[in-house]
Amino acid sequence: MSDNQLPPLSDIVVFEMAGLAPAPFAGLVLSDFGANVIRIDRPRIMNTDVLNRNKRSIALDLKNPLAIHTLLYLLKQADVLLDPFRPGVMEKLGLGPQVLLTLNPRLIYARLSGYGQSGPMSQIAGHDINYLAISGALSLLGRQGEKPFFPVNILADFAGGGLMCVMGILMALIERSKSGKGQVIDANLTLGTSYLTTFPYLMQKHGLMWEGERGTNLLDGGAHFYEVYKTKDNQHMAVGAIEPQFYACLLEKLNLKTDELPNQMDRISWPEMKIKFQHIFSTKTQQEWISIFEGSDACVTPVLSFNHKEKEKIAVTATIPQPAPILSRTPAKRLLTTTTTTTTNEFPFLESGKHSIDILTEFGINSNQITKLLASNAVVDNNSKL
Repeated sequence: MSDNQLPPLSDIVVFEMAGLAPAPFAGLVLSDFGANVIRIDRPRIMNTDVLNRNKRSIALDLKNPLAIHTLLYLLKQADVLLDPFRPGVMEKLGLGPQVLLTLNPRLIYARLSGYGQSGPMSQIAGHDINYLAISGALSLLGRQGEKPFFPVNILADFAGGGLMCVMGILMALIERSKSGKGQVIDANLTLGTSYLTTFPYLMQKHGLMWEGERGTNLLDGGAHFYEVYKTKDNQHMAVGAIEPQFYACLLEKLNLKTDELPNQMDRISWPEMKIKFQHIFSTKTQQEWISIFEGSDACVTPVLSFNHKEKEKIAVTATIPQPAPILSRTPAKRLLTTTTTTTTNEFPFLESGKHSIDILTEFGINSNQITKLLASNAVVDNNSKL
């Protein structure tokens, strides 16, 4: 990216109220694509949030009226505010949407919550697994005859929550370019996760790919050609040969003859075929299977961990998760990998209040006012020289 091709969000100012995974991830995505993301931290708190790449921190004691007054001044110049709290918390601080949108009518006020801003569950605590359960997504995940199983916390927190929130922010920014007005975004993690299940919901409703109980269908572990198999060295290969031409390629690589096997879509034969496939995959190491399937359309890939030594050689993704999608003219800030397990521009933690004075100065607050704020402990700067 040349100097005159700035990232797409380089003129967007985002204030992120410090919180847990969904809001910091939304802030991370915005910062990766060039937004000026400033995290509002509590003073003298050891922050263990790792989703702080390209962000800065200002520490404000929001119990202090001077801190609230200062934040209101800063938010006059903001484009986006990320609110990770339960409904009503920001209102109690005097920072609710009615106040802020009156102060700054162009503000996009993005609220992330488990069950939405209103309704009987809006004030109830929850985590990713609970939002999966209520949304219906969890009922789809797991093996036949076993209890539903959750994919760590990436589905509701990050996909249904943080990423859906970013989508809402971007749509609101587009709309603001026409109307000149901001708006409130209700990024409900349960509703967002439910939205992600649109495809299986409709397929099940029409009796297509989800006909039987969990774990017996085409894409949930029932089919032998859409499954994970253990290799000789206790590693794994993922098989996704759904289309007939890909399935034929898979059989060829496994040295199996189509005319000696049941029809691919003969559901009764799937359990037996899974046993056959497992036996074949257990005869070779993962690396041997990688060599066999390399460059083919069999839709077979190795199951790689983050630190797999060959990951960058055999996969389209690097050992470190990179910003996506890729923009041709104004891409996101790519992470610079090093020979260690960290990166040169991916700091593990962001110290609370590390940039307080810099941020206040940047937003037009003079040195006398800053001195008063520091003296009152409304603002804390860990690098203070005043």
